Amino acid sequence: MSTTTITPTSGTPASGTPTSGTPTAGARRTTYPPIPFGRILGVELRKMFDTRSGFWLLMSIGILAVLASAAVVLFAPDEEIAYGSFAGAIGIPMSILLPVIAVLSVTGEWSQRSGLTTFTLVPSRGRVIAAKAVAAVGVGVAGMAVALAVGALGNVVGSQLAGVPTQWDATAANLGFIVLASVLGQLMGFMLGVLVRNSPGAIVGYFVYAFIVPTLSGVLASTQDWYRDVQQWVDFQYNQTSLYDTVGLSGDEAAQLAVTAGLWLVLPMLVGLWLVSRSEVK
Repeated sequence: MSTTTITPTSGTPASGTPTSGTPTAGARRTTYPPIPFGRILGVELRKMFDTRSGFWLLMSIGILAVLASAAVVLFAPDEEIAYGSFAGAIGIPMSILLPVIAVLSVTGEWSQRSGLTTFTLVPSRGRVIAAKAVAAVGVGVAGMAVALAVGALGNVVGSQLAGVPTQWDATAANLGFIVLASVLGQLMGFMLGVLVRNSPGAIVGYFVYAFIVPTLSGVLASTQDWYRDVQQWVDFQYNQTSLYDTVGLSGDEAAQLAVTAGLWLVLPMLVGLWLVSRSEVK
């Protein structure tokens, strides 16, 4: 009986095939290209529409515009039936609704516990937050365009019912500043959403900013001369709401808006983005 001895020979394994659990020099790691920003933006837009509450929240932009226009037709004196009255009336509910939409576009990842999935698929949180910001502002601008179109229709109908000439007293510049004021309010809501990351907390924070802070600022300005002189340099809400009634900004007014926006909007936004990049997502 003979014995055959098999001696192993050295050789090179097939490319990309590891042996004994150790990757070879020829092994390649599979990599995938990052998800395009346009696709992330499309997903964030769908998130704002694909729930029943989100759908009706966005539909309420047109509904409130119709109600505000109807209120002007029913209750405004005949001499005040003009497009400026309709645009101003529509701006009031929009200043409340659009920031809430912006808040929910951010806080939904934490309140609905979908952040873990989102940030696993897109590890770069900055890209996700940027897509949410673009989507929220885009929806806000589109919503304001729809609302102003409803106001224009209301102006035509209202003037016909009142038997007065149709007046288009709001210029393109005035409408542009109204949209700008609405977008700034929406960005304030977005900033609070990024900073707080909790829907009720961020919404309450916005209402404090929109209603309580201006009241306290106005009382302080009426009683303290030193504050009256610097109010426009520290009160962002004062400068923002003044955009609803302006057709242009002077150099000082533009500087005051920029300074207060930096204090109330940009700096807290940077803090919020820093916290988002480091917070634990569950």
